[in-house]
Amino acid sequence: MRPDKRDDNQLRKINVVKNVQLQSDGSCLISLGNTQVICAVRYENRVPSFLKGSGQGWITADYSMLPGATNTRTGRNNINSGRSKEIQRLIGRSLRSVVNLKELGENSLLIDCDVLNADGGTRTASIIGSVIALHNAIVKLQSSNTLPNDIDFHPIGAISVGILNSKVILDLNYEEDSQALADFNFVMDEFGNLIEVQGTGETGTFTKSELILATEIAEAAIKDIISIQKEYFDK
Repeated sequence: MRPDKRDDNQLRKINVVKNVQLQSDGSCLISLGNTQVICAVRYENRVPSFLKGSGQGWITADYSMLPGATNTRTGRNNINSGRSKEIQRLIGRSLRSVVNLKELGENSLLIDCDVLNADGGTRTASIIGSVIALHNAIVKLQSSNTLPNDIDFHPIGAISVGILNSKVILDLNYEEDSQALADFNFVMDEFGNLIEVQGTGETGTFTKSELILATEIAEAAIKDIISIQKEYFDK
């Protein structure tokens, strides 16, 4: 039995509060179980130097733990840690898949993900919430004629899967993650196409069949996640 009595393939409850930062172009507070992240989007009428003159836009992300997010205080400079940089690169790569960057024009959308409470799955919660905030920012910026109207948006979802006590389980909380033999993070679109897969045997090896099962469990969960995200999309 899992600590919170969930089935092996059961997501934690997802809650979303939109527009938590009124100054941002799009924002939300997402809760994935006890993990909570504020995701906020800001627009800039410029692109990095390597894209100047290309006609292409840019989407990037920053990720940080607030000091009280974990059992022991996290320093405020953790955005520069190797872990934070790896996670924000994952978030940025994932979000760049939701639109054709050429449709943005030479504009940038910057996403900040700040973890309020960390109980496992902070990177996947950040991606889930950022998709909502990004979609709503684009809608807002289109309504003010800041961004072009012909931007196709393709939502994505993300979730963790782990192997614990010889079982493949979905959406690990911190207690489970800290004991898992292996854990994976999957990012997919609503058609089950893979955008990113991270997987590590933390304390042992895993089999090909376990990886396939983990992928199948993640795919089913991500379809549900994207359905939930769409409920919070502005029109």
